[in-house]
Amino acid sequence: MINKATQFLKEAYSELRQAHWLTRQQAVGSTKVTALLVAVMALYIASVDYAVSIFIRAVLGR
Repeated sequence: MINKATQFLKEAYSELRQAHWLTRQQAVGSTKVTALLVAVMALYIASVDYAVSIFIRAVLGR
């Protein structure tokens, strides 16, 4: 069992060395885009929620 674990760790380390890692500039850019998209989606969902709540209040007469 120890041999299998050691072999797994060696293979995992080998795969990590072959991976393509983002540069700092690419990571910062991707983070900014993600944050912007999350903010846009939050605003969209909030506005739809607000519109639906107004509609429900009108239908229920409150």
